[in-house]
Amino acid sequence: MEKTIFEKTGGKFMRQGDYLIPCLTLPLEKEQPIGLFGRQHLDYLKQRRRVTYINLLTSGKLNAYLADIDRQAQERFERLIEGMKQAQDITEQLKAENALEWTGQLNNIKAYAREIVNKEIIYA
Repeated sequence: MEKTIFEKTGGKFMRQGDYLIPCLTLPLEKEQPIGLFGRQHLDYLKQRRRVTYINLLTSGKLNAYLADIDRQAQERFERLIEGMKQAQDITEQLKAENALEWTGQLNNIKAYAREIVNKEIIYA
């Protein structure tokens, strides 16, 4: 019997009863740590961008893509926080004088920065 295109390209079959099932495996990819923003984007891909998710998964590029998104989002988040702290004059002096006020303002800045990052990077 002549080999199929699948067999010619190195594919193998496994017998299951009377059927030959192709042995398919995903390409190996280097594991990279993924933070909060990367996990949020993964959930977004699974729920709203299913085709993109499947393409990245089957090509073996999902983990690298999510790690890159996480890195970009984290850098943007930190830059936003520093910029807003300077714009609103939130300093270490305020922290020393009134820690509660400093904490409240910093939490507001972080929440606002998180919303911006989510809109610009995670859910775009």
